[in-house]
Amino acid sequence: MTTSKSDALGQLGLDKRQVGIYRALHKLGPASIRDIATEAGVNRGTTYETLKHLVTMGLVSYLPKGRRRVFQAEDPERLLSLGESRQQALAQAMDDLRRDIIPALKQSRTEFSPGNVRFYEGDDGVELVLRDILDSTVRSGKKQYSVISTKTLREHLYRPFPNFTRTRVQKGIHVRVLAVGEGGDDAELAERKWLPAGAGTDASYIAIYPPKVAMITLADRNYPVVVIIDSAAIASTQQLLFDTLWQLL
Repeated sequence: MTTSKSDALGQLGLDKRQVGIYRALHKLGPASIRDIATEAGVNRGTTYETLKHLVTMGLVSYLPKGRRRVFQAEDPERLLSLGESRQQALAQAMDDLRRDIIPALKQSRTEFSPGNVRFYEGDDGVELVLRDILDSTVRSGKKQYSVISTKTLREHLYRPFPNFTRTRVQKGIHVRVLAVGEGGDDAELAERKWLPAGAGTDASYIAIYPPKVAMITLADRNYPVVVIIDSAAIASTQQLLFDTLWQLL
């Protein structure tokens, strides 16, 4: 998807009003607050406050003209400098997150709390779980997870993320599936074993990707309900049960 020019300026920290006033200045050249406000369609008080902010960003300068100030836009190349500065600041922030902040937060977190259980609904919740499985397994370094899935849920599972299997394979993630009921397509980096389904088997999907377990079921009218439990102890127990059943089949 292409990014519009306004979106690109927005990524530099400029809101719509600032973009409008900045563009008005380039069109007008050196101009008074009144003329800028008229061109941008913004009241004078807001225009002045916005110009002050643009000055601090290095995108606008001013010079005295009698008792008034005349504002002018700086060379557009300043936008590149602003973008590079934000890029460097973001890179430093990401480095700080990985090296210090996230490890410190994980160390201070309690073993288990209500915050370790999260609930989601709808296709957005299903997509969040599927993406979390991919991201978490890649971060763990093991690149594998286990699934118990019933036939009645399979047709709804990948609706919000139709490229899930392809993405999983591209990332080199292996999955073992205990399929309850017949069906299920063969795929790369996937092993599948089957369990018989009873007549009243409910729709459910359980993904075990330590330290997390995700569960999906269907409410009325095939509406997905999702639970993610972030607990190494629970994930370990579920993995033990899965592995034992896998070996027996």
